[in-house]
Amino acid sequence: MSRHPVNRVQTMTARKGALTGGAKRAPRPRRAAAAARRSRELAIAAARIADQNNCEEIVVLDLRGVSPVCDYFVIATGTSDRQMRAVADHIVEAAREAGDRPLGVSGLTEGTWIVIDFVDTVVHIFDPQHRRFYDLEMLWGDAPRVRWKRPARAAKKAGEAQAP
Repeated sequence: MSRHPVNRVQTMTARKGALTGGAKRAPRPRRAAAAARRSRELAIAAARIADQNNCEEIVVLDLRGVSPVCDYFVIATGTSDRQMRAVADHIVEAAREAGDRPLGVSGLTEGTWIVIDFVDTVVHIFDPQHRRFYDLEMLWGDAPRVRWKRPARAAKKAGEAQAP
């Protein structure tokens, strides 16, 4: 057996698969449900923070069953690089207060596409040009959208849009 850690992990995984007949152990239902609920809550909270900080075109995509990468994408458009950085900081701060820490944050220096990776939830904050160019909604078009607006807020915005 190699001393390289990746090979050891692969070997142990192969052995475990051989011992269990190749079947993977099913996740515990309570833990899986709690994790799914927590990642959904984080996605909705991130969308609401983006909305409170004047981001536009905010979308939450439910990628469960569509992608093995993560459970939720939050996609928002910022109006300036400064605003985008502030939104990213507010999302990270709120998540930390709730006990979640991002695996990574990238794009803060460029301010054109900021990605906050919470593993099960990934937040994308784009400038308008990069949002149109990458068009993540089209790429993940099979993913259902999650309602994230509070009912009163959604009704208020609809009323504003219909006002002359």
